[in-house]
Amino acid sequence: MSQANSRGSPGLPLRYSQSNQYTEPRGLIARAGTYLPIRGSQHGGSHPGYGRRSWTQLSLWHQVKSRLRAAFCVANFLAILWMFTLWWGERTVFREQISQCYWDSWEKWPAGATPHHVVFVADPQIVDPHTYPGRPWPLSTLTIRYTDQYLRRSFSLIEQYLNPDSVLFLGDLFDGGREWSTATSESPEEQYRKYGDRFWLNEYNRFSRIFFQQWNQAGTASTGERRGRKLIASLPGNHDLGFGSGVQPAVRRRFQAYFGRGNRVDIIGNHTFVSVDSVSLSAMDQPDPETGSTGNGAGDGPLPNEAIWGPTEEWLKGVKDMKVRLETEELRSQRNESEGFKFIQGLQEAAQDTVIHKAPFESQGFPTILLTHVPLFRKPATPCGPLRERYPPSSTDPIPEEDEQNALKINGGYQYQNVLTPTISSEIMTRIGPEVSHIYSGDDHDYCEITHREYIGSPKETTVKSLSWAMGIRRPGFLMTTLWNPIDISNGKSVDETSQATVQNHLCLLPDQLSIFIYYGIIFFVTIVLLVIRAMTVTFLSFGKPADYEPTLPLNEYPHHSRTPSRTSHQPSASITSATAGGNPRLANRSNSMTTAPASNYRLDDDIRKSTQRYDDWKRGEDWEEDDRGISKLLSSSRQSGRECVGPASSTGRFTHELKSSVKQVAFIVLPFYLWLIWRW
Repeated sequence: MSQANSRGSPGLPLRYSQSNQYTEPRGLIARAGTYLPIRGSQHGGSHPGYGRRSWTQLSLWHQVKSRLRAAFCVANFLAILWMFTLWWGERTVFREQISQCYWDSWEKWPAGATPHHVVFVADPQIVDPHTYPGRPWPLSTLTIRYTDQYLRRSFSLIEQYLNPDSVLFLGDLFDGGREWSTATSESPEEQYRKYGDRFWLNEYNRFSRIFFQQWNQAGTASTGERRGRKLIASLPGNHDLGFGSGVQPAVRRRFQAYFGRGNRVDIIGNHTFVSVDSVSLSAMDQPDPETGSTGNGAGDGPLPNEAIWGPTEEWLKGVKDMKVRLETEELRSQRNESEGFKFIQGLQEAAQDTVIHKAPFESQGFPTILLTHVPLFRKPATPCGPLRERYPPSSTDPIPEEDEQNALKINGGYQYQNVLTPTISSEIMTRIGPEVSHIYSGDDHDYCEITHREYIGSPKETTVKSLSWAMGIRRPGFLMTTLWNPIDISNGKSVDETSQATVQNHLCLLPDQLSIFIYYGIIFFVTIVLLVIRAMTVTFLSFGKPADYEPTLPLNEYPHHSRTPSRTSHQPSASITSATAGGNPRLANRSNSMTTAPASNYRLDDDIRKSTQRYDDWKRGEDWEEDDRGISKLLSSSRQSGRECVGPASSTGRFTHELKSSVKQVAFIVLPFYLWLIWRW
């Protein structure tokens, strides 16, 4: 078909061939990664076969492509990697470790048994100025923050996943509790005398938020204890009170006022738990710091250190009677009977004994479990077994009789002693009686398990691991103990005549926090390396190009489309020829219509010159109408948001710019996510 050119030379026939459509070179449009809207002819018409795409569609498509391209980039990949890593290190690893310790996965009781579940927690020693003296800020603050968080997470998961019937602490609740002054005492060390009662109360509130608050949130339901769940944290350690002659009575009174008495008897799961303040009792065979005398002294006055060890010794003298009384009360409670007392009726003098009848004690003796912060004495080099972390045994089959590395060290120092002396150990075991079947202790921070064959019944002693990752061990832990002692409530005798063990233990390990931090460090190193490689690659690809460099010729072939010139542009007086059939499209001037002309009228040099001139006009903001200026703004935004954005001219500056921007992009996503993880739990 043929058409007349309304703007060309008169009488010059122009032919339009739909099969030889004019192909617009990508040119400046390539920089936005999309096509410009197609403007109709001057008369508002469009040629057959030419689509018309609206500005809204093209803008939406451009946004989708830009967002998809931006989503699949190195920075976003690293941000996603960090999010998975942080979720694993702050959530998954803790839950996986606790979930491996479910009660039914290791306890072996007869079918239908309802054992009492106990968790022993040793040496949390919440970090304070005494732990790492001289550690500068902010390292000191971060240490406190992360150790508290570790303890809180661990204990909250113990409550949520394991729901023990009783939780018993084995001392050393604080690290510097013995150093904080009271109204009538002060620390022996000058550097700690500025910390007083107010500071100690703040530390008590910290401890309460970490442990007591998690305990209260777990509820009061209990599967193995008819009287409900129990939490006992009254057993003191040497970091709470001091050790031996270093214990200050005023500091001890403050501790007991908030946590309870350290010497006590509790009936738990048909077992008698006897807690002994061994750190105070140890002053019995230590020199008096004021007089230097030891033992019974001269025999004509107060005994050395009696104010420290005297209350515990006096309590031990009556502990056997206390055990029988409490066991009898427990049996009567299980039978729903009263305590068996009868009183004189009416008003009586306050000093008069009103009890006229007291029911006799009837307990046959529950198995007794001793709790002490400092382990009992044992021969040097007594091995602690294969579960000790710092020094595994030299042999496991068989366990050697002596293993110096695997054993607790028999030594002591300022305000500490690794084991009790033989005198104190014998005093405790003799006073309590031969019913002791198990002993649980703390203080060492690592696990140790031995058998005391020197005592009747050969009781087994288990030293429990510290719950804190700041106590010199990589894998903190706690001890799970399950109690099952079915009895005849009419007489208190065990219904199991086979003398089967009534106690089972299981060490549950917690995550290695230091390894988690090391893993974070590895991911951080990988992140920096990948971002540096990316910045170097981008800089290399831009090497030798000016800062405002942008190609003016098409780099790829794209689908055919047309575009009419703006009203202010000069219209060509001659028509042009489209690409020959079967050939690649060539750059061509824009015209009101697609035409075909003799090949002799076509000059490639002129076409390139005019296309370049038109691109230069666009860069200066000229020769564009309102729609064109909107497209220009879109193209400029695309260049700034994408990889095509113009950076510094020098290679070093371009590299620095790329590295900083990518690091900021990763940090902008990762840091808020990490802060949310540590803030929420």
